[in-house]
Amino acid sequence: MVDEEVLDPLEPTPGELSVAQLEALLFVAERPLARREIAALAGIEREAVDALLGDLEVVLRERGLRVLAAGDHVQLVTSPDAGRLIARYVGADGGRLSPAALETLAIVAYRQPVTRAVIERIRGVDSDYVLRSLMHRRLVVEQGRADSIGRPFLYGTGFEFLERFGLTSLDELPSLEPEAALRLDE
Repeated sequence: MVDEEVLDPLEPTPGELSVAQLEALLFVAERPLARREIAALAGIEREAVDALLGDLEVVLRERGLRVLAAGDHVQLVTSPDAGRLIARYVGADGGRLSPAALETLAIVAYRQPVTRAVIERIRGVDSDYVLRSLMHRRLVVEQGRADSIGRPFLYGTGFEFLERFGLTSLDELPSLEPEAALRLDE
């Protein structure tokens, strides 16, 4: 009689990845993971990772976790519904943002990638300090350099921005009023 090998349902088999395995991988990851990185680890196609991420989003819909996607990277985060409880547990509410910080953050969120010069032109004031403050909080991140004279830094929102405002993607940002959109486009 042949002994059958007992398989652990969470043990990855090359070329296979279950929703439970994907959830566990995202749970232990100390940073956002690229979809291609997940595919390489599991030995599957990226399209399969995308499908599994969709399945995981459905599974987590009624639970305290969410899949946060920003471009090619994904991360497991707490649900916005649990925000106050989690903030009490960690002993902080994330700190309040000043009106200047909120204004700058809105410009970055809706215009990204954007240079500091564009931010300052829209705001009409020097934005160096407030931009550094937002970067320190990781709400704004450097996204590279512009192809213009001087190669200024380009800024955009980071994962912490999505987490802090309870968004799973930038597509969930509310639409701007026509007047505000026109001011940002000038």
